[in-house]
Amino acid sequence: MPGIDSGSGFGIFEVAIMLGALMMAGVMVMAFYIATDGARRKQAQRLSGMRDRAMGTAVLIQQRGQASAVKRQTDTSLDALVRRFMPRPDQLRLRLLRTGRKITIGQYGAAIFGIATFTGLSCWYFFGFKPLLAGGIGLGTGLWLPHAVIGYLVKRRENQFTTRFPEGLDILVRGLRAGLPIAESIVNARSEVPEPVKTVYGQIADGVNLGQNLEEAIANAAKVLDTPELKFFSVSLSVQRETGGNLAETLANLAEILRRRRQMKMKVKAMSSEARASAYILGSLPFIMFGLIFFVNTDYAMELFTDPRGMVMVGVGVCMMLLGIGIMIKMVNFEI
Repeated sequence: MPGIDSGSGFGIFEVAIMLGALMMAGVMVMAFYIATDGARRKQAQRLSGMRDRAMGTAVLIQQRGQASAVKRQTDTSLDALVRRFMPRPDQLRLRLLRTGRKITIGQYGAAIFGIATFTGLSCWYFFGFKPLLAGGIGLGTGLWLPHAVIGYLVKRRENQFTTRFPEGLDILVRGLRAGLPIAESIVNARSEVPEPVKTVYGQIADGVNLGQNLEEAIANAAKVLDTPELKFFSVSLSVQRETGGNLAETLANLAEILRRRRQMKMKVKAMSSEARASAYILGSLPFIMFGLIFFVNTDYAMELFTDPRGMVMVGVGVCMMLLGIGIMIKMVNFEI
């Protein structure tokens, strides 16, 4: 095994302990960053609200445009380098925007490179994998892990919006019943609703202030946060503008429908929890068993990666497992 021999004083068990400690330290650092980042974002939101009330809208939009221009200039070199190798960079940029975090294409590409390099070198140096196999594992991990993390962040933000959007509609309804127009109600409501509804209302209000009509502003916001609830909102406004009627009552009915839709999703999730737990157990069991065999008898387990026949068996087994996991995911996920 490259880098580890009998005279080095480090066995595979000690190396595993060190890797586990490094992973635990990384998880703790990430948890601390997420906790402190949340507090910083809440403080920044309060300061932003105070600034919005104290400054004129035109001045604020101008400052935001200048800040965006400076950010584009600082990110140009790294982003331009990564865009040469990334397929469909515009769709990737839109997907990163949907996370609600300031993640650039350059940072995403750097994460792929760093994870792929670290995983590949670790598999080759510590576990003795062949360079081709270690490179394949590193490349696969580097491509999959950032994609999965971004998907998780997007899904979590969409779920937060789905949960909190009916509350935002209730605030609009109260503004409409008080005699305010819908655009003014959205401008006033963005300081009272939680994230990510606040960001969506802010995008709509900024678009209206820049001269867009309300439908265009909502359509642009829906491109960033692609949820059915926001599309329902856009359709409701369009239909009401064409046919007339009481907009406050329409939005109140929409808020009630969205709440019932959310309740139905939760009921379906509860009913499919048993199948979901079975899918998790069956999907993780082969990896758990391989880990136990690896620590009990390392040489026996490594035959799967050093012998060509074992590598073929691993490849066929992984493909069959991925197919089974995909089928189980389709079985427990329902669209409402």
